[in-house]
Amino acid sequence: MSIVQGFLGRVAAPSLPLLAGSPSRVVAWRDGAAVSAGEFLAHVRLVAEALPDAVGAVNLCEDRYAFLVAFAALALRGQFNLLPPSRAPHAVDEVMGHHPGAYAIGEQALDPAPAGYLRMPALARTAPAYGDVPMIAADHVVAIGYTSGSTGKPKPNVKTWGSFVASNAGNAHMLSVVLGDTFHTVATVPPQHMYGLEMSVVMPLLSDVGIHAGRPFFPADVATALASLPEPRVLVITPVHLRALVESGVTLPPLGAVVSATAPMPVDLATVAEARFGAPLCEVFGSTETCVFASRRTSTEEDWTLYDGVALHPQPDGTLVDAPQLSEPVVLADIVTLHDEGRRFRLRGRNTDLLEIAGKRASLGDLNRRLLAIEGVRDGVLFQLDEADASGVRRIAGLVVAPGLSEQQVLAALRVAMDPVFLPRPLRVVEQLPRNETGKLPRTELMALIRPAL
Repeated sequence: MSIVQGFLGRVAAPSLPLLAGSPSRVVAWRDGAAVSAGEFLAHVRLVAEALPDAVGAVNLCEDRYAFLVAFAALALRGQFNLLPPSRAPHAVDEVMGHHPGAYAIGEQALDPAPAGYLRMPALARTAPAYGDVPMIAADHVVAIGYTSGSTGKPKPNVKTWGSFVASNAGNAHMLSVVLGDTFHTVATVPPQHMYGLEMSVVMPLLSDVGIHAGRPFFPADVATALASLPEPRVLVITPVHLRALVESGVTLPPLGAVVSATAPMPVDLATVAEARFGAPLCEVFGSTETCVFASRRTSTEEDWTLYDGVALHPQPDGTLVDAPQLSEPVVLADIVTLHDEGRRFRLRGRNTDLLEIAGKRASLGDLNRRLLAIEGVRDGVLFQLDEADASGVRRIAGLVVAPGLSEQQVLAALRVAMDPVFLPRPLRVVEQLPRNETGKLPRTELMALIRPAL
């Protein structure tokens, strides 16, 4: 039985609207112009009519508005969006291989293109055609997101329309406390990633939120994109990209909030960013498996606040997450302690991060924080090797971006900061780490970089 068949074997649930709000509300901003809900639905119906009969498609749209239209069109046709860990041809081909009959869709002419690639019709300005809002079965699988591969082989995670409606309620409430119910968003993260999907695709569909169609990268482009939107503005970003934005010295237009995820947000970066941009930084906590279920203001809070209806159950090997968007509880590798009668939690590490070498224990997350605290280190990562050495120990390896520093100098600084048994052997200084679009580090890429030093 396939993963989709297993999920669809549950009892049928009622239908829910594909789109919230009035026909005139702004869903997106393209080239500085607003796209109404009515015009958006006209585009969705145009694309839906062009889709072949199939189980689903890999959504390869680069333009965020085109992705939003394709996402909704696939749902309207009873199909699902396949979201591979990257848009690299090998990743796309591998995901399509797991779903016979699937095709790929995008707004650009690709050469080479995946098998069965469908180029979407042009989304020209058109008259609104609202009519009745399409209804999607709550248990319809609208997306299958694959994990990033940072801890191993990417794994599929089924998402129904009902689960997205439930998870969006938590995200929308979190931001409404800061901004009110209506705001406009620029996102630097790809919509194919679950965090990007929740904040820049699902939220414009289900809340009074207008999303910028682009995915700006350079600091000046981020500033220009934000300036093209009315207030209040929200910037959805990652810690790596936020640090580059802060260090660039670029001036941004007034912000209502900054939202971050995909990697731990350093407190010093959150504090500096809030001072530079004059807006609260809201860090959200979740995973591809669970979607977002908690948030905090990192500059002032160490504990995370759970969304309504979420309960955590600490276990020896991690934490059981029970949330409205989950058909059944999910176990994450995160180790937490509960506070405030279970409404808040503090992250203590991950069970995969706990190391024991020569009878001594340490947290890989803590070791990485010590590495990044070394003066002159701009980026870096420590990770445990898969194979044991001659003495039966799985050693720690390290990659570091530290212009002007040698490997010996970095190691000397680490000797002061940590027990010698946890020193990386080997350690390589590299020009840059192989971060993907959301700042994560696929393990296969790390191993390829460290292998020459083994």
